[in-house]
Amino acid sequence: MQDGQINVAILAVPEVTASALYGMFDLFSSPGRDFPFIVTGEAGEQSMRPYIVARSKDGFQAANGIWVKPDHDFKDCPQPDIVCIPDFFVNPGESVSGMYDPEAEWLKRSHEHGAMMASACSGAVLLGEAGLLTNCDATIHWGYVKTLTNNYAGVRVRLDRSLVLSGEAQRIVMAGGGSSWQDLALYLIARFVGLKEAMEVAKVYMLQWHDMGQQPFASLTTFRQTTDAVINGCQEWLAMNYKTHAPVAAMATRSGLPERSFIRRFTKATGMKPLDYVHALRLEEAKQMLEATDLPIEAIANEAGYEDTSFFGRLFRRKTGLTPARYRLRFGALRQALKQN
Repeated sequence: MQDGQINVAILAVPEVTASALYGMFDLFSSPGRDFPFIVTGEAGEQSMRPYIVARSKDGFQAANGIWVKPDHDFKDCPQPDIVCIPDFFVNPGESVSGMYDPEAEWLKRSHEHGAMMASACSGAVLLGEAGLLTNCDATIHWGYVKTLTNNYAGVRVRLDRSLVLSGEAQRIVMAGGGSSWQDLALYLIARFVGLKEAMEVAKVYMLQWHDMGQQPFASLTTFRQTTDAVINGCQEWLAMNYKTHAPVAAMATRSGLPERSFIRRFTKATGMKPLDYVHALRLEEAKQMLEATDLPIEAIANEAGYEDTSFFGRLFRRKTGLTPARYRLRFGALRQALKQN
């Protein structure tokens, strides 16, 4: 803390997403200052002091081409009370080992000195590089789950939560993806400044809390195609025949393998058991029908391959966090609005 203000260091790497970087800067600049200005015309005293820190103070172009000029490097950075890591571009599932060693060392040092650590979306990868996520609950954008689970020991990813608190004294907080960095900022403002100030920032920026997590947004793109030609052929067949009765047995027959051998080979190649893959594909098709059609839920269940509508509803809710009707209400209306405009 400096001059009564809370120091918030926002870490920037050349691959950073500029909207999250500068959006965080704006929100952390707001508490105590902006709401009085909106209400009375006079700005109040700013409660937080955000600054951008990078391994070098030399400017660089962010991933979208916007020029970033850090305020500090790791050597002259004021001791932060909070460290925020915006999302940055990293290939899903791949290791970044050795690419961000200076950042990882600074993050580890800042944590040891008592700073609250916060990440948005893929920013959690740098927490992993700093060794702060071992055997911890975590969250990240649904498209980057394997980036954590493949590379850091014991990480338990929670897609059902908008924010995940972890570590000693809950000094690590992670937001999943997309605009959930706004939730992250509001949480930190409430924790370090006050709930009243967090609510005022939400009113100034008209922010809405994303309390349902990421499950409704996750899609089949998280399930990889495989280089195993036999299993790949089964995946392609299933994409056109997911309504088939007993699809796992049918795929095993097509593969020419005994069913138990097929299940082991499919699981090794795709990372999913065949029946889980079938359900995921069917539910993804059901999502599309809920968004794009007015078919009754019973008809959609049948079209997706489920004769038992009650079972379909329970499975859909368990996998997405929403009932089919709630999913249609939320995402069908959005699709229609986009079409009309």
